[in-house]
Amino acid sequence: MTNDLEFFKAFLDGVGVFFTLYLIGYSTFLFLSVFTGSSELYRRRYLERLKNVVDEEYYLPISILVPAHNEAVTIVDSVASLLEQDYPLYEIVVVDDGSDDGTAQKLIEAFELQLSARPIRRVVPCGKEKAVYEGRIHGVALTVVSKENGGKADALNMGLNLSRYPYYLCIDADSMLQRDSLKKIALPILEDNRVIACGGQVRVSNSVKLSGGQVASYRLPKNWLVAMQVLEYDRSFLASRIFMDRFNGNLIISGAFGLFQKEIVLLAGGYDSDTMGEDMELCVKLHVFCRSNHIDYSMRYVPDAVCWSQAPGSLKDLVKQRRRWHIGLFESLWKYRSVVGRKGYGLMGTVSFLYFWLYELLSPYIEVFGLLTIGLAFAVNLINRPFMLLFFCVYAVYGCILTLIAFFSRIHTQQLSIPLGDCVKAVLLSVLELFGMRFILMLTRMNALIGYRKKRHEWGKLEREEHHRE
Repeated sequence: MTNDLEFFKAFLDGVGVFFTLYLIGYSTFLFLSVFTGSSELYRRRYLERLKNVVDEEYYLPISILVPAHNEAVTIVDSVASLLEQDYPLYEIVVVDDGSDDGTAQKLIEAFELQLSARPIRRVVPCGKEKAVYEGRIHGVALTVVSKENGGKADALNMGLNLSRYPYYLCIDADSMLQRDSLKKIALPILEDNRVIACGGQVRVSNSVKLSGGQVASYRLPKNWLVAMQVLEYDRSFLASRIFMDRFNGNLIISGAFGLFQKEIVLLAGGYDSDTMGEDMELCVKLHVFCRSNHIDYSMRYVPDAVCWSQAPGSLKDLVKQRRRWHIGLFESLWKYRSVVGRKGYGLMGTVSFLYFWLYELLSPYIEVFGLLTIGLAFAVNLINRPFMLLFFCVYAVYGCILTLIAFFSRIHTQQLSIPLGDCVKAVLLSVLELFGMRFILMLTRMNALIGYRKKRHEWGKLEREEHHRE
């Protein structure tokens, strides 16, 4: 009996040490990421004040691809915001992937588009088109193709086949760009011809008003669930992405806002229609393709190129969205698991993959197991209670401070202003997000892989609200 008790105590001690080191490791990474990200934002703002930018007469012709499925509520406003870009040469290609709510018809009527006999050259496989409509609005070519339902990846492949220009930008149908977003996200490619892809900053558009492609007013949403996502987005996009950008190690460019060199994407095979996380899968595939073929390349993250996108307004929609994200993460990491630690893949194959495996994919299982074990140790009085309580309190305060630093850094460097009430609300939300929403999402991600192969080609439709535009 004594030996069993000693073994149990040693087991609990081991789990406690591992869990503590796990949290310290994540906290250290988060601190370095947020510090690096905040410093980079302030550096960019300083350079902008000095007008240290590429001359505007140099530019890349860009095709903007907008995959859409049942987006009739927001699609017209989203395309209208794209037509306000301060950029010399671009086109817009909207791919209506089997909508049954009149998404394509809304665009045809709003912009007076005409039926076209334009042929589609299928460089990468995609579903069959039903009809193609074209028009020119304020000098910008707008194409709308209606096709059979095949999923988001299939819709993006159709857009690739239909697009005219050597670079393309993918953007969600519920998203809006600021007036200078194209110009800023294209800048790294103009500065360095090794850059094959750039990701921008995605921010929550709920309760944000845009006028002429500029932010007219900014408030935290009244919906507390959406407001917590504002803090979460700002922390995640400010933290690891800027840090990993330093060693060309980003494994994801958000499907809501990413710029790519079309030729390299086509050579790599386009988007994988057999995955839920087509954005991350493409990003990792490009890393592997370039390194396997000894191509000198770079993939960049541009934090001051901003896209405003709607966040789920209900817990049901949020759980649905995060489940799909976690499945996509698993599929991408598992598909390219042979990359981990291999010579030739550098820090991307070690630091980036290790972070995504430990602190993204496996984190809900590790955290729940650690909490249950520590709770059991509390119950049988085999743990230093004052120390663990102090440790968790310090960890919580530390996490809230880093979240607030990320949020207010983004507010300041983007020259936005919020009322004092929203500042107080942000502090309260940082605590609620840590102990409320994050715990719910932890459980969601734990269950995500159960029966994940079902409904893999569905869009995961979320409820939309109308954009706030003037």
